[in-house]
Amino acid sequence: MTVAPKKPLSKERMYNIIRAPLITEKMTALTELNQVGFKVAIDATKPEIAAAVEALFSVKVTSVNTLIQKGKTKRFKGRPGVRSDVKKAIVTLAPGQSIDFTTSLA
Repeated sequence: MTVAPKKPLSKERMYNIIRAPLITEKMTALTELNQVGFKVAIDATKPEIAAAVEALFSVKVTSVNTLIQKGKTKRFKGRPGVRSDVKKAIVTLAPGQSIDFTTSLA
């Protein structure tokens, strides 16, 4: 993705966009295809996600796929409630690039 957002992102906004890495069996299998997964802010756009990942992890992003996982209806103390919706992003990195989640961010 070479499309840049309209205005540069602040460091605070970047950390707000990228909430947490997705570390599951399926995401671990996707690392062989140079893909990593993140939980992201619901209002984040694909260009913003790409810019935030490139700036925070010093990698080159080729594409971003997003999905919104709708919150489940659950019962809390006998009363019905709804979990929040979660937006996930699958980020494809350029060949030869990788992100190591065991190291800390700068």
